Amino acid sequence: MYHGQTTGKGPSHCMQIYQQPPRLLIVHITLPSWADVCSNLCEALQNFFSLACSLVGPSRMSLFSLYMVQNQHECILPFVQVKGNFARLQACISELRLLQREGCFRPQGISLQLAVEDGLQQLKQYSRHVTTGAALTYTSLEITVLTSQPGKEVVKQLEEGLKDTDLVRVRRLQVVEITKGVLGCMDSASPVEEPSSDENSVLGTDIDLQTVDNDVVSMEMFFKAWLHNSGTDQEHVHLLLPSRCLSNISRARDNPMCLKCDLQERLLSPSLLPGTAGGSLRMDDPKGDFSTLYQMASQSSASRYKLRVIKALKSSGVCESLTYGLPFILRPTSCWQLDWDELETNQQHFHALCHSLLKREWLLLAKGEPPSRGHSLREAASTFYVILPSCSATLLVRAVATRELLLPSPFPLLPEDLPADSLRTVESVLDDLELEPTYNPLQVWSHLYPHLSSTFAKPQGQLHPSWESRGLRKAGQLQINRVRARVAPLPMTPAPGRAPKMPAASKASSAVFFPPSTEEEEEMEEEECPSGP
Repeated sequence: MYHGQTTGKGPSHCMQIYQQPPRLLIVHITLPSWADVCSNLCEALQNFFSLACSLVGPSRMSLFSLYMVQNQHECILPFVQVKGNFARLQACISELRLLQREGCFRPQGISLQLAVEDGLQQLKQYSRHVTTGAALTYTSLEITVLTSQPGKEVVKQLEEGLKDTDLVRVRRLQVVEITKGVLGCMDSASPVEEPSSDENSVLGTDIDLQTVDNDVVSMEMFFKAWLHNSGTDQEHVHLLLPSRCLSNISRARDNPMCLKCDLQERLLSPSLLPGTAGGSLRMDDPKGDFSTLYQMASQSSASRYKLRVIKALKSSGVCESLTYGLPFILRPTSCWQLDWDELETNQQHFHALCHSLLKREWLLLAKGEPPSRGHSLREAASTFYVILPSCSATLLVRAVATRELLLPSPFPLLPEDLPADSLRTVESVLDDLELEPTYNPLQVWSHLYPHLSSTFAKPQGQLHPSWESRGLRKAGQLQINRVRARVAPLPMTPAPGRAPKMPAASKASSAVFFPPSTEEEEEMEEEECPSGP
């Protein structure tokens, strides 16, 4: 298992990765809308968790819990660590598929409020059962309400119902309205619609409102946003530009202009997935830029990774064969520690840079400057990058080859006179190809999700079934499991036809957080399934 430290020959230093906060997903979808949403939501969750549980390296998600709110609130999955728990997550998704899809009922008005309060209490109880160091990462919670109801009405319902609730541990509360539209031809990779500043003034700044289309791709992309480094405690990278080159933006000539930026991955590296990566990654591993990217974004507050621009290039003057590794995106920082004036000025300068580069058809060549790690007798090798502007108010950064990496390669010119027969043959073949104006990755499937899910399949002939799956064997057991997941101080509902027993309830409550050992499991198996005469 990768523990976040280097394994190369050089000095080893710990790579501090931003730890995502625990996430609570509340599915607030009433009948008959559930029949239209269920299959898309379950497939999107299945695809997302097959990916999130497979990524090599430190876990990008910590805890996850799922509630369902229909006629009442039910905890389908108590808080569990995402990494290493694909079986439990898959069982949770299977349980969602079994929920009632037809009929009608009148939902209770306070069910959604109770689900939020129950999730907060559950996290508080979970934190008491873990070590002190781990508990420090569970001090805040991100809550997402996925609803089929009008989003603004749900926001008002939450604001009214939670006005007397202590939300100090809630880092973010968002309502995501599932719209009936379908992502047309899957042309967009960003189905999430951010609320405008005018909406925020109406809805309040404490609850975010977004929309997502009712299709697998849109929901899947929404969940994938959870894999991003969304920390705002500090900016990730400083982009330094010599002011004499940008006198129209800044009048300062003595000091370089510093644009404070946040990093974002454009895509996941295949080297982070099973079958293409080793058991550990080095800080200088060229396979996926995983360590480079997160090393830049994870420095202490006293230092930042710097990209120092050294010259401009014509946009047509960089050969694609000279770039390597995965690209990443620079955005204006949203660090909360900067004052509003600095944030606004930084954003304006960033947008002005993008506009000027597009107008001039320029790229930038920059040298990477890692934070100083103390005195060293050896001079560190430098990495150079090309920075490409975009109309989307972002900068795309790609590593570019240097003299030391370049290999000789002959590039003979095409002959001017080609045989007419060869030209006709090849052009005939090309004419038969379907021509698309752009490449849309959302229309290309590599069957990666089924492959990743199959890697978690348990071997045949397992003697002792796992604790997670044992509760799903008997008919009628699903409802009992959901009731056991509830936590104090909310009232617990006893299972139908079974009188509540305080010792058993106490034991079940602790079992939510501490699965039994193999020995305890065997004893419980013997009690549940006594041998015949």
